[in-house]
Amino acid sequence: MKITVWEGDLSEDYLRWASQIGVDGIDIRDPIKLPGVKEQGYPSLKGLLRLRRRLKRYGLEIFRVSLPEPYKFLVGEAGGEEELEKLCKTIELLGEASIPIARPMLHGTPKVSITHMAEHRGGYRMRAFNLEVMKAMLREEREIPVDVAPDEHLSRCIEVYRRIVPVAEDSGVRLALHPSDPPISEAPFSTQGWYKMIEAVPSEYNGLLYCVGTRYEAGGIQLVLEEIQRYGRMGKIFEVHLRNVRGNLPATGGFEEAAIDDGDVDMLVIVKALKETGFDGPVNPDHVPVVTGDTPDQRIAKAYAVGYIRALLRALDSSP
Repeated sequence: MKITVWEGDLSEDYLRWASQIGVDGIDIRDPIKLPGVKEQGYPSLKGLLRLRRRLKRYGLEIFRVSLPEPYKFLVGEAGGEEELEKLCKTIELLGEASIPIARPMLHGTPKVSITHMAEHRGGYRMRAFNLEVMKAMLREEREIPVDVAPDEHLSRCIEVYRRIVPVAEDSGVRLALHPSDPPISEAPFSTQGWYKMIEAVPSEYNGLLYCVGTRYEAGGIQLVLEEIQRYGRMGKIFEVHLRNVRGNLPATGGFEEAAIDDGDVDMLVIVKALKETGFDGPVNPDHVPVVTGDTPDQRIAKAYAVGYIRALLRALDSSP
């Protein structure tokens, strides 16, 4: 397995730091940071190749990028077809630049994804969510905006996949869909909707960005291990977010994100389960805590999480 972190500001200083803490590469979660996307809606091939060369000077690869979101297509506005054309072109260019994984952004996050910040060991803080508090927050709104009905949204997402999966196959780019977070029943990719996206357009290039924390929120450790076995053995897990949490929606009606070593989830059990399925892709610590004295881009917390993952992988490699 390889270890990756988010892209930060992509400065020389940040890339040098990422190399120093021992990661293998980065994930670009903000597509606007891809050269050319802001100006023309899709990246520049020369810019992508230049960016890859910059990273290689620090011994880093680009493991995954997030795709521009086809928002107009998803809500049925004019200009949606043009968005899909640019999305397909983006995937083609990623393939030409040998960037292996792309995360489709399909408006899958619930309107309320955080209800408060929780404090943990020594006072570090992380995002938390409570279902009843969310309902109370929504009741206070006079009008809750709905972009498109859930069934129609899922149909439009499947149509996006019908258009982009063949392009991904031709380009050698794997599409990794992240589950909705928090995984409330109304969210499009909580469980069944997430599964349907895999089933609707079968392809070896259609898979998952498996977020351990989000899926623990949805049903606890048994659900996580069952999904890793099911989708891992199918070769559908392309990347993993190692996020730890306390509590889950079915059992406690909410959850609190926690540092990677400080939640309900035993991460050694997770990486063992992934290895058993043959997974050898990138692993990202994803969300990290707000800790005293840290930098705005959370370098202390990220470095700690990366070191913890490296220790897990070494323990895994040395186990019988």
